[in-house]
Amino acid sequence: MIMRMGTQGRLQLTLALIKPDVTRVPYVFEAIKQRIIDEQFLVVRSKEVRLRQKQTEKFYEEHRGKFFYNRLVTFMASGPTQALILAHEDAIKRWREVMGPTKVYRTKYEAPDTIRGTYGLTDTRNATHGSDAEDTATQETKFFFPEFCRKTWYEKEEPAFRRGQVIFHKKEFVHRISASSQEQWW
Repeated sequence: MIMRMGTQGRLQLTLALIKPDVTRVPYVFEAIKQRIIDEQFLVVRSKEVRLRQKQTEKFYEEHRGKFFYNRLVTFMASGPTQALILAHEDAIKRWREVMGPTKVYRTKYEAPDTIRGTYGLTDTRNATHGSDAEDTATQETKFFFPEFCRKTWYEKEEPAFRRGQVIFHKKEFVHRISASSQEQWW
């Protein structure tokens, strides 16, 4: 268990996906999870999902008709994906910086120390996904975590997360409010 220092500003939430090309390779999967922690993201929710073809088509609906759509849908339905809700003061922008550009060939040269620069194989098999805007993050989070209520989280959990009153549970790969904080603040 690791206690985390608090932050000054309100936390922002984003969806992060660790794609099937990574979840199949344990040492890469662990390295990316460690990078998330090293970059001081708080893991609000974490779960493994196995998308069926129809679910994947629905998630990537905005790309229907594009040349890479079928390849992307088939790949994302090919194995388990780790879905995460990450929190950070500027989570969306920060996660996208840590991931690196989508185009892996370019990323290998322009941002080799990013997740995609290190572990990406192709533009489809590029290790991770991240929301690109606040409304997208809300929509994508709802897709993978329908039981998660952003409003309730901001009202009841965000203050404790922001103050660093959380404990990291490595096995479950999630931060939880510490028991003493719940008694003190709730």
